[in-house]
Amino acid sequence: MIACGHLEFRTNGKDRHGNVRYRCKHCGKTWVEVRHVKPLGAMKVPVEKAKMILRLLVEGSSIRSAERLTGVHRDTICKLLVHFGEACRRFLDERMQGLKLTHLQFDEQWTYVAKKQSRLTMTERAESSEQGDIYLWTCVDQKTKLMPSFLIGKRSADNARRFMMDVASRLTMPNPHASDAHAFQPAGYLAVVQISTDGFAAYPEAVDLAFGPYVRYGTIIKEYKNASMIYTPSEMIGTKRTGIRGIEGRQARTICTSHVERLNGTQRLFLKRLNRLTLCFSKKLENLEAAFAIFAASYNYCWQTRMPGKSGKKRPTAAMMAGLAGHVWSFDELFAAVLTARTQS
Repeated sequence: MIACGHLEFRTNGKDRHGNVRYRCKHCGKTWVEVRHVKPLGAMKVPVEKAKMILRLLVEGSSIRSAERLTGVHRDTICKLLVHFGEACRRFLDERMQGLKLTHLQFDEQWTYVAKKQSRLTMTERAESSEQGDIYLWTCVDQKTKLMPSFLIGKRSADNARRFMMDVASRLTMPNPHASDAHAFQPAGYLAVVQISTDGFAAYPEAVDLAFGPYVRYGTIIKEYKNASMIYTPSEMIGTKRTGIRGIEGRQARTICTSHVERLNGTQRLFLKRLNRLTLCFSKKLENLEAAFAIFAASYNYCWQTRMPGKSGKKRPTAAMMAGLAGHVWSFDELFAAVLTARTQS
């Protein structure tokens, strides 16, 4: 749209949102041609129906169930899943920064993509890391219930290091001056967070690489009995807690992974592709990553965990507890925030 009435103008670069800026050749006045970016890009699904589909998926429905309920083809639903999931991942990467957390619990949850590990051929095992057994690397803060990051891949030492480095980059680390002697007190490193993990052998090296001396770290190994049959509940008969760094004596009682293991149950409940003893599983790693990113965004900003006991009272959301949000977000708010951040990036 011409702003000054003259008919001769030229382009004059772009603004920070990528909109073309124009300049009149006669009076020098400049203006911007605003591009109306659709939140769903080139997809022709109505926005309200897209919200309904995504809400069904977040609440535990399967792809084909959402297809039957909405009348939208499953291929279109998968495209919508990937589109919104990638936007959720970028949204979380932007928001989960400068965090101040107290006790992070780490765990890996098993699932599979395309086929189980025993069904892979020797060629598939050698050439592809996107099929077979896949693990969801998650962590949760014991106090706020925030899930600051996640990683999806094989259960390897390399992924353990990558995941720990990513989580460490999201926390507020102290400057070197904080370790100096103050008020006649001896110098010492200031631990920013406590970390609890299971006995996976790759964790100690990964924690040391990511956090160095600025962490309290311990492992817990749980012992079970009557676990001879698969998928049957087992009885825990004991635990072995070991302080690796900064945890000694009675402090070992604080080592715990129960909260992140409870989160595993929530994930299996609300992600249909993780339901056990069903026909549901992920056919592509891309779809699994997108579905989990949507779950993580919804869990942090929309989901309210319950208080202990039988009161049924709900806590504020994890994002509220961590100071990232001021109220409980609805899914419509999350949808708008995620796709607005995507179109402006």
